[in-house]
Amino acid sequence: MGARTREAQYEDCLAVAERSGVTRLGLMTNQVWHDDPKRLAFLLARYKFVAKMFGGQGRVLEVGCGDAFGSRVVKQDVAALTVLDIDPIFVDDIRQRMAADWPLTADVHDMLTGSYPGDFDAAYSLDVLEHIAAEDERRFVGNIAGSLSDAGELIVGMPSLNSQAYASPQSKAGHINCKHAPDLKALMQEFFRHVFIFSMNDEVVHTGYWPMAHYYLALCCGKRMP
Repeated sequence: MGARTREAQYEDCLAVAERSGVTRLGLMTNQVWHDDPKRLAFLLARYKFVAKMFGGQGRVLEVGCGDAFGSRVVKQDVAALTVLDIDPIFVDDIRQRMAADWPLTADVHDMLTGSYPGDFDAAYSLDVLEHIAAEDERRFVGNIAGSLSDAGELIVGMPSLNSQAYASPQSKAGHINCKHAPDLKALMQEFFRHVFIFSMNDEVVHTGYWPMAHYYLALCCGKRMP
């Protein structure tokens, strides 16, 4: 290394860049960073919630990972992480950016076609259910549940129906199935005995008044057997 930092402790920044390169944003995250950078804080806060809830789990599955930029936050707290998306372009991007220090398995899979092979301890799906048509939502959730062990847990995150008045045109184009909290809870209770709904506004997760929440996180456990 040629240049040196003014304070010695920051030499580690140069050492990591020299050893591992400078990480680039994924395809989706790159657009967010250019168009609305504060949304990265919201995105990473959702992944942090999952990481805290699933900390110490063995095999974890992410359904609808996009570019998986936030997935490393979960990988930090679980033993093994598999991330799925229906779009090969995003999965190829993930594989190209894969870091040896943060290994995960990335695969193309459409959960509407069937469960993903495995017996996972936990699964999560953020910002996906609102893209699934109402007539397909039970098949989608049921197939995720089918990828879980008998004691498996699930977290589903989605924008509230009330939030759509403020959504961007790009979001509205794909959001065909946003819900009110009671409806999300009722859907998840068809597959899990215990469902806990958390509210979220910006990057803050709380237990506040559901109709005023921009986003919901459903924590589900006690899988119902088919």
